[in-house]
Amino acid sequence: MDESLLTFTEALASSAPTPGGGGAAALMGSLAASLGAMAARLSAGKKACAENAAALDGITADCEALRLDFLRQIDADAAAFLPLAAAYRIPREEPNRAETLRRASLDACAAAAEMLHLCTRTAELLTRLKAMASRLMLSDVGCAAAACRAALLCAAYNVFVNTRAYPEDAEAQRLNALAETALEQGLALLEEIEVGVLLALRNEET
Repeated sequence: MDESLLTFTEALASSAPTPGGGGAAALMGSLAASLGAMAARLSAGKKACAENAAALDGITADCEALRLDFLRQIDADAAAFLPLAAAYRIPREEPNRAETLRRASLDACAAAAEMLHLCTRTAELLTRLKAMASRLMLSDVGCAAAACRAALLCAAYNVFVNTRAYPEDAEAQRLNALAETALEQGLALLEEIEVGVLLALRNEET
């Protein structure tokens, strides 16, 4: 994904089916990881954070890797949608339409499922980062958590929208369980970060 933000957002705002919510989720996840990398990198250079410099460098490297992993999901999500779009165009009287549509719907969850994993990993890194980042970087850590939360929710939406027609399907149930687990774990971590940052910035820490 090497398009400019102007080109990407123009495509997102257009009537074209891709990029859509999945691509937006990937971009938000990449922004979260980017902010995490910046906050960790700048914190590592502060005297007050010197004892955690090595750990912060590790977080920087991990966030940089996640930044690129998220961006790859923009194209992956768009590619996964193409067979689904084609399946919807199959005439209803075609005998294999239902199975083709089911298969394409579940396959279309692949990028979103990967993003759930990436969001959970990002949330874990941001939790560690908040505990050792420079206070000057706290607002950026909070922004990263908010962006990650949005990405996590959007990725889950993109799983559920494609599995909802198949409540009895074992693979759909697996994907739903994956999304539910990621939401349960990730949202709790991210809310704790966001509330903690908000209290700190308001000088209301308990």
